[in-house]
Amino acid sequence: MKKHYIPSRLFTLLVYIFLYAPIVLLIVFSFNATKSNRVWGGFSTQWYVELFHNTRLLGALRTTIILSVLAAVIATILGTAAAIGFYSMRRRSRGIFLAVNNIPLTNADIITGVSMMLLFVFAIGVFNSSAISEVLGIRWRTGFGTLLIAHITFNAPYVILSVMPKLRQLDPNIYEAAQDLGASGLLAFRKVILPEIMPGVLNGLIIAFTMSIDDFVISYFTKGSGVTTLAVEIYTMIKKPVTPEINALSTLMFLVVFALLLTVNIRQARQETASARRKAKLNPGR
Repeated sequence: MKKHYIPSRLFTLLVYIFLYAPIVLLIVFSFNATKSNRVWGGFSTQWYVELFHNTRLLGALRTTIILSVLAAVIATILGTAAAIGFYSMRRRSRGIFLAVNNIPLTNADIITGVSMMLLFVFAIGVFNSSAISEVLGIRWRTGFGTLLIAHITFNAPYVILSVMPKLRQLDPNIYEAAQDLGASGLLAFRKVILPEIMPGVLNGLIIAFTMSIDDFVISYFTKGSGVTTLAVEIYTMIKKPVTPEINALSTLMFLVVFALLLTVNIRQARQETASARRKAKLNPGR
């Protein structure tokens, strides 16, 4: 066991270096005084100043944040409800639905994006040619609404996968016990079930949020005209030399996401420690 200890640790270290070295370089060159991403020209914060004067980039960032927050919250609510529904099914039915839930996770983004685009084009054509559209005077078109629906759709399966393990850890009789003590169904869920699965719900929320910010392919096919996300905007900028403003923006986004993950992990660790202490007090002999 000890003979393989050093090579395995060395391999793990190399993997982490390979993963995080580009991020470190991005952060370092966001403070570069020149536009070069290869030659260090001195320390400067000018690219952060210019970032906050770039209205086009800030507009795409604002759209992305609003989209990601809405999609993550809605997908978390729907995914949590779906996970609870799957958990209450019989084992055979649950396995079928979970297998269907895994299809979008393994499916290529290009297929998901194109298929959603075709669905929206078909649905918009049917709606705009219907009598309802004429009576209400509404013409549906691709834009922020279709983009939000697409993000909710591909985020929900990740939330389900995050919540299901916490549901499996529950005592199967805890819900009925709460009802026997006089709690209504909604109160039992809010006071008993939800606190137990909350770590999984928060993990699903964070995953959904980061997936929405990171997505390019699906957003590119479903956004329509007049709406752009940060990933699409950066893609259009690479046709010309990319300025270090992108490095500054990426650095700020990385630090925010890192702080969010760190806060959630610390909170979860404290909850697990408190839960272990409560169990130790209830079972002092064990």
